[in-house]
Amino acid sequence: MINAQLLQMVINASNDGIVIAEKEGEQDNILIYVNPAFERLTGYTSEEILYQDCRFLQAGDRDQKEALTAIRESLTRGGSCREILRNYRKDGTPFWNELSLSTVKNPSDGQTYFVGVQKDVTVQVKAQQRVAQLEAQLAEMQAELAALKATNGENKTAN
Repeated sequence: MINAQLLQMVINASNDGIVIAEKEGEQDNILIYVNPAFERLTGYTSEEILYQDCRFLQAGDRDQKEALTAIRESLTRGGSCREILRNYRKDGTPFWNELSLSTVKNPSDGQTYFVGVQKDVTVQVKAQQRVAQLEAQLAEMQAELAALKATNGENKTAN
C-alpha cells in the first residue's frame, strides 16, 4: 500500500490542479484541499479559498448552464463527469478549465467528498473558436463567390 507521504508528494508534483471538496448540506461543496498547481492556475493561495464553496471560480458567470447542470446532476447521483467551464483567476482573467470530477464516499463515516482535477485548456478552446470563426468566414466568401459567378454568367448570356 502507498504511504501518505508519497501520495502527498505525487499530488504536489501534478501539473494539473487537484482539489478535494466536502459535501456540506444540499448545495454547498466546501474546498478542504487544493494542490500547488491549483494555486498557480487560479492565482489564489489555499489560505484564501479553503472552506469556501467551489463556485467562486465562476465569479457569478452562470451563462454555462449545460456544463453546470451536468456537474450538478453528477454530484447529485454520486457519479463522475468531465466538463469544460469558463473560470476566473484571482486577477479576474478568464480561463477555460477542463474539470474531471469524481465522487468519493468514506465508508467509515458516510461523508461524501469530491475530487476534482483541473486542466487549463484555454489555448485549445481559443484555437477551436478561431477555427469556427474562419470556417464561417470561408463559407461567407464561398457564397459571395458563387453569387459573383452567377452574376457573371448572367452578364455573358445577356451579351
